[in-house]
Amino acid sequence: MTSVKVLLLSGGVGGAKLALGLDRLLPRGALATLVNTADDFEHWGLRICPDLDTVLYTLAGVVHREQGWGRADDTFQVLEEMRCRGAEDWFRLGDKDIALHLERTARLRAGESLTEIMRDCAQRFGLGTQLLPMSDDVVATAVVTATETLPFQEYFVRHRCEPIASALRYVGSERARISSELEALLTSGSLEAIIVAPSNPLLSIAPMLAISGLRAALRAASVPIVAVSPLIAGQAVKGPTVKIMKELGLGASLAGLATYYAGFVDGYVVDSQDELEAATLGMPIALTDTLMQSLDDRLRVATAALALARNLRDVDYRRSA
Repeated sequence: MTSVKVLLLSGGVGGAKLALGLDRLLPRGALATLVNTADDFEHWGLRICPDLDTVLYTLAGVVHREQGWGRADDTFQVLEEMRCRGAEDWFRLGDKDIALHLERTARLRAGESLTEIMRDCAQRFGLGTQLLPMSDDVVATAVVTATETLPFQEYFVRHRCEPIASALRYVGSERARISSELEALLTSGSLEAIIVAPSNPLLSIAPMLAISGLRAALRAASVPIVAVSPLIAGQAVKGPTVKIMKELGLGASLAGLATYYAGFVDGYVVDSQDELEAATLGMPIALTDTLMQSLDDRLRVATAALALARNLRDVDYRRSA
């Protein structure tokens, strides 16, 4: 099998779109996707891993295309039965989706690691991309508001991101460790680029970088790190990216994004509408249309990210300390 050349850091829907573009461009086995697991939670006694499953279903071609998450052509008989029994129904689970949660929960309780389980799932779904949880240890994003601290899925799904965030906590990140599989990849010498998906920087990427030793290990791989901006003309395609960046004082701008990723990211893929603002960053920039609605769009953005990383390697670019 081809050795891994590119590592993608990904959240859910936006990251899965870029993962699909990279997966189609690169030889089979040349891509690994490191996925946020701080959104994971327990529901109906099952371990739910929304971002991992979204990337899995997207790469396997079985995702619900309109939603961008969940299984295509799923049914909801279990949800209806649970609703009739008075169970909480604010998190919508389809029947095919539940089958994966049942298997994963049983295997976790039997002592298998999440990395092992997702490797098997990827093989069963026929993926040519390595799918890596950010850690086998539990990390959970909590959203601090003026009145309470909300588990992420309650904030995101149950309350529709309406509460104003005053802080984010990545509970367990200080104790979490990177997996042996990820450590082996980062020290293999085969990597040529690390790409940060246009996922929410504070909700999807930050939990990864909060894990003890992970940020340093990514930098120590000594390859260009390229980020695809999640912003287009100051707006996010989907989700609370702009809202939460403003609430936490970054501002919904490329400057705010660059401030957050300072010392970590080497260059940015930026939407062509943001050309003037991008020129003020003093960073290597690739301009393209970053809106990913079709497969061709995903391929275009993936091509731009790979080209920028290649250019950075060619000029022997070095990150600042």
